[in-house]
Amino acid sequence: MASLQIKTADEFAALDLASLWKVRRAARESAAFRRVLQLFVEHGGPIPVEEIVAGLPDGTATAARQALVALDSDDLIRIQDGQVDVAYPLTASSTPFVVRLRDGRERFACCAVDALGIAPMIGQSIEIRSRCHHCAAPLELTSTPDGAGPEGSAVMLWIGRRADDRCKIADSL
Repeated sequence: MASLQIKTADEFAALDLASLWKVRRAARESAAFRRVLQLFVEHGGPIPVEEIVAGLPDGTATAARQALVALDSDDLIRIQDGQVDVAYPLTASSTPFVVRLRDGRERFACCAVDALGIAPMIGQSIEIRSRCHHCAAPLELTSTPDGAGPEGSAVMLWIGRRADDRCKIADSL
């Protein structure tokens, strides 16, 4: 069981965040993470770990499982009950942020910011549907690999606090 590390403001400020970001970027570019995202886009989730491991190039199953555990530790995916149910920016759980792919399949984004990043990630246009957090009016916009369409210019995105700061993954608004 991992212990909670409590840092002072000075200790946190002294962290080499650029190096940490570089490590996380490298993890996002790994074959294991790309495979997980590919399966989420193709089939949705959750995805059994064994299915992910079976499709990874070169390497042993043990190394592939270790790569997935490392991605989970880095908070890039979440493994529960032998399945990956979250792979940022996608989640297997129903969320208020529905992404419709070009072929009509729908996926769920973890949050509004994640929904906006899916089109550039997969290199194709998408539709995003949600509701206004304030009045519940339906919101729809398109996003291309180059960014959101002009119909989204009236949509405002705001970011609030997590409902439970103890969660590794923010799974609610």
